[in-house]
Amino acid sequence: MLPVTGYADRWSVRQGETIRFMISVAGGGAYRARVARILCGDPNPAGPGYREVPVLSAAEGEHAGVEQPIRLGSCVDVPALDLGASAAPVALLATIWPTRPDAGEQAVLSWSGGGVTLTLGFGPEGATCHLETGGRALSLTAETPLTERCWHDIACRIDPVRGMLELAQAPRRTRLDREERAERAVAIPADSMPTGLGAATIAARRHGGQVDRHFDGKIARPRILRSQAGLLALLHLQASGAAPVPAETVADWDFSLGIPTDTVADTGPGRWHGRCVNLPMRAMTGPGWSGAVHRWTESPREYDAIHFHADDIGDAGWAPSLTLAVPEDWPSGVYALHLETEAGRDNIVFYVRARVPGRQARVAFLAPTFSYTIYGQFVRPGRQREIAARAAAWGSLPQAPDGHPEYGLSTYNFHADGSGVAMASMRRPMIDKRVGQFHLMDPDPAGSGTYWIAADSYITDLLDRRGIGFEVITDHDVHAEGAALLSRYDVVLTGQHPEYHSVETLDAIATYLETGGRFVYLGGNGFYWRVAPHPDGPWALEVRRAEGGIRLWEALPGEGYHAFDGSYGGLWRRLGRPPQALVGVGFSSQGVYKGFPYTFADAVLDPRVAFLREGLEGVAVPGGVFGERGLMGGGAAGHELDRADVTLGTPRHALVIASAVVEDPSYQPVNEERRDHTWPGPREEIIRSDLTFFETPNGGAVFSVGSMNFIGALPVDGYANPVARLVENLVRRFADPTPFPPPGRG
Repeated sequence: MLPVTGYADRWSVRQGETIRFMISVAGGGAYRARVARILCGDPNPAGPGYREVPVLSAAEGEHAGVEQPIRLGSCVDVPALDLGASAAPVALLATIWPTRPDAGEQAVLSWSGGGVTLTLGFGPEGATCHLETGGRALSLTAETPLTERCWHDIACRIDPVRGMLELAQAPRRTRLDREERAERAVAIPADSMPTGLGAATIAARRHGGQVDRHFDGKIARPRILRSQAGLLALLHLQASGAAPVPAETVADWDFSLGIPTDTVADTGPGRWHGRCVNLPMRAMTGPGWSGAVHRWTESPREYDAIHFHADDIGDAGWAPSLTLAVPEDWPSGVYALHLETEAGRDNIVFYVRARVPGRQARVAFLAPTFSYTIYGQFVRPGRQREIAARAAAWGSLPQAPDGHPEYGLSTYNFHADGSGVAMASMRRPMIDKRVGQFHLMDPDPAGSGTYWIAADSYITDLLDRRGIGFEVITDHDVHAEGAALLSRYDVVLTGQHPEYHSVETLDAIATYLETGGRFVYLGGNGFYWRVAPHPDGPWALEVRRAEGGIRLWEALPGEGYHAFDGSYGGLWRRLGRPPQALVGVGFSSQGVYKGFPYTFADAVLDPRVAFLREGLEGVAVPGGVFGERGLMGGGAAGHELDRADVTLGTPRHALVIASAVVEDPSYQPVNEERRDHTWPGPREEIIRSDLTFFETPNGGAVFSVGSMNFIGALPVDGYANPVARLVENLVRRFADPTPFPPPGRG
């Protein structure tokens, strides 16, 4: 655990509203808090330097802190389940698709009550059963390993008449090389029968006030029965998919019901419904998936499985520690709550919005908080050790997610069972989404190695230094308020990497552009993946990496549709909405974190972009080179590059005023650009970034840079360089209400 850390209840708050912070102090004790408005979040002393403006608030000062736990691992919590007082045998059944057979004892279905705990589980030697009562414990193991990533039926049964605890397992598909069926039994004490009111847990065990033995893999149709039938008959019932006799059913959970929600429905007579904890993956193919249907909404019965992981995380559930009422006179902008103890420090970034959008300024910076959330806690092995010496020298935050995996993973990581992480949550600390922090050792000795919030602060720092008033809004705000929010601004600027979007955010931007908005895309690899927000709100986001795209993992067959809303996952390009059709350029190539210069094209002399050349005489001419220095990789064009392509939707009247063709061999076409293992054309056709301008209907316009490292060139020479001047010219003209001529006329 970090000495002190926390998270906010939302990314943005309006002037006059209240935001809550959940804070944990390792071991408990006092912590100090203060709030500052962030001008520049880059700690590199060779750059503009970390800059902030302290602001007075009621949160300032010393506070009593407590340690708040992080409990990883998903499960289903059933808070009440009555087994009744019957003397009939009790049986626990489930169908499992295990993914970590060597990870030790794992619970599949557990019931506790009246001092008795009965757990059906799984381990390295197959199915297991544990009966704990009165300080005694009995265990059974099938002693026959089960095949990883294959479906098996397992069951245990406690028979008070015969005084036996029984266990059995059977595969859904028989292996040719060995037998996986097994049965075991052991005698039990007479007073061991589970009866009465208790609670159940699926995919974990409740024990001593804690939840442990989390299961890795899929579970389908867990059941609790009171039946005289033998175990083999019960396994046959489970394999058949038939419903048990109602009179014998205590609980029968059907995971195909309520898939978009966290509610797990019990179809038995008791209606002992449960709740998913820590965002396990729903809408997963079950044992009856035929392969004929790939969208779960068309045949939910074939998607009656949930994939649980021992390292899942959703809502950490911490109690609020500080409540901050944002004063009406705080300027809209980037803020941070700074936390400090004698042992360490941290900060929590949040955004202050104008109470009435557009009243403070008609320029908006759109913080890519969907992408921040999706990438939150990106564990890269060795990163914390790699940055330690430079972090100490710079006085920056020294932590990286690989040093603190207890806060969970990002969707760019794999679970411990090898499956890709599909759920992202903002309700937990994300220690790589801070200011005063850098993310990697920049290949340029003078570089900052910034990403995300620290990098995006170059944009707001430039605006502040140039006296250009602005407000800050977020993806979460646009998702909730749509084009009506964007319409309050004359110009909207993106951050470095606005990669992830919902239908709502993409629709809002498209509508804004159709109705005369001006949009400046200052990043690379933007508008790329689709996300589905949690039905209760975008505090959690789901991503299904279907089909192509640059990705570390892919959705398995039949699992390409989001559970949260039933929509197809994957690239917006594959869904008929390529980035080129929105902002003129789209992701085409990727390489190492190194930057390269741009060269102005003939189009820079077009009268339509005369406003761009102001103050750039002698540079903004065909063949003129700029952006050859930068704090991100040493140049303006780098890491992930976007290009114009009319076949993918770039408007035919668009002007490419400059391009950077990258010769570094690490830069290669992205997957969706390839037809086979090679790219058959010359590099200038694909390995490039295009600075692109075009007018839109109703007097609007779009300018896109198509490079993740572009904004790293803004601070060079104290923001007195061609890249910074170009962006300043853009913002001033785009903020001018004078309409741009209609496309193709002027």
